Amino acid sequence: MRKSIDGLAAIVKEQFHLDPFSRSLFLFCGRHRNPMKALLWEGDGFVLLYKRLENGNFKWPRQESEFRPINWQEFRWLMEGLKIEQKGATRPALQGAFC
Repeated sequence: MRKSIDGLAAIVKEQFHLDPFSRSLFLFCGRHRNPMKALLWEGDGFVLLYKRLENGNFKWPRQESEFRPINWQEFRWLMEGLKIEQKGATRPALQGAFC
């Protein structure tokens, strides 16, 4: 968790082969899973967010095969120390879906 904006952007580009200047939020979690950094490009500069849970840890994927895009609700759950997949959560409805 020692990397700054430039170091995290380099990881996104070189290790993940993704564009750090895209409109994506990139999340990085520490070894103990209680600190997290988020990197976001806003068009005129990067935003770097840092959060450390004082009690508990982030429910972070342990295997690379578990990495996947998440939506904003799943991001909120993650930031609250909850699992990304909530079994009791209502899933968003598809457009045009009727009873």
